[in-house]
Amino acid sequence: MKIKNLIIGAGISGLSFAYFLKNEDYLILEKDNTYGGYCRTIKKDGFTWDYAGHFYHFKTEELKKLFLDLVESEELIEKEKCTKIFYKDKLIDFPFQTHIHQLEKEEFIDCLYDLFTKEEIIEKDFLDMLYNKFGKSITEKFLKPYNEKLYATDLAKLDINAMGRFFPYADKDEIIKNMKKSKVKSYNANFWYLRKGTQYFIDKLYSKLNKDKILFNKEVQHINMKEKYVELSDGEKIYYDRLINTIPLNNALSMINGNENIVKEMSYNKVLVLNLGFKSKSKNFHDEHWIYFPDKSLNFYRVGFYNNILGSDKLSLYVEIGFDKNANINISKELEDTLKNLEKVGIKDSNNELESYEAIIMNPAYVHINKDTQEKIDKILLENESLGFYTLGRYGKWTYNSMEDSMLWAKELADKLNSKEKNNDTIFKINFE
Repeated sequence: MKIKNLIIGAGISGLSFAYFLKNEDYLILEKDNTYGGYCRTIKKDGFTWDYAGHFYHFKTEELKKLFLDLVESEELIEKEKCTKIFYKDKLIDFPFQTHIHQLEKEEFIDCLYDLFTKEEIIEKDFLDMLYNKFGKSITEKFLKPYNEKLYATDLAKLDINAMGRFFPYADKDEIIKNMKKSKVKSYNANFWYLRKGTQYFIDKLYSKLNKDKILFNKEVQHINMKEKYVELSDGEKIYYDRLINTIPLNNALSMINGNENIVKEMSYNKVLVLNLGFKSKSKNFHDEHWIYFPDKSLNFYRVGFYNNILGSDKLSLYVEIGFDKNANINISKELEDTLKNLEKVGIKDSNNELESYEAIIMNPAYVHINKDTQEKIDKILLENESLGFYTLGRYGKWTYNSMEDSMLWAKELADKLNSKEKNNDTIFKINFE
């Protein structure tokens, strides 16, 4: 079998690429028995949970229109984001650095003093950037402990721009102005959610594709770049003209001979997502959509409230816990610790019983972007593209991005390849004539 465009992975990137590809000569291989990747929704015991907290927000008008065209208006919930930081038994607004005036007086003065007296240093890594931009107090009270919990690694190992546009940068003037009137808006200040969960949009996208061109339970084990074929776990070989990868790049590169060293070098964390459903609402948290927890005595770094978005009458949470990529995760212990800690911070009380839960391990979850490693990856990808290998998506591109970015990259690549097809057809016709 030979395919023009062979796509590995039926997540949002793979489905989007197939959707935007004008040429019907494609095939999607998915190792699981269903589509969606991490953009899936679980419905259990009356609760609706995603694999992780996924919310829709669009800057690209074309993608926004696609989303609104595919999704019925009655399924949409639009919210102005309400996010907080739980700091020393008090809620303060996110981001921390622009709301230091909400701290106790002494801590506020410490933050302000350090912000204005900090020494400028040469930034070599993400941790240097934090100290350089925000000073010792802001960094050590929130930015450093929170991001250490999130990434489960030494922040000095991360690139300065590891979070790209998603990091809430702010200068002194912004911080001072915000003390009088908050004008801080993050990249997703408003978002949409779907009553039936994130997967509802993925279902709609899937419905527009040719189902005969999506094969499930097909796991790729080897990629032969020279002869341009993939070998599946059952021994079948599928030849291609172009290979579009959307699975984690470390996994894809490990299937190609000669990449052993770079694969070992690629770093990332794992995240345990505990989706939890309780018999009644929280008595203390009614409006928050998610809360950040820098305190290292708590096992989780973020808790999201589905019920505050969906308007349901039972407490429905996602809880995120970061781990090193080599960690052995004891789900039972983490669940036990989580329930204790949720009670400790006042999200649940002792009488609010757990009615249902689902545990998901995201592996990889957050990639550790490092400049030296990234330069090596970019070189490999450039060489591979000349051999017809392309890669898409958050993990396919080994970066930090939104769902919109994944869809946009898929569209850009499809448009590029569509244009090549068109130009080749034109040249052929001219030469033939």
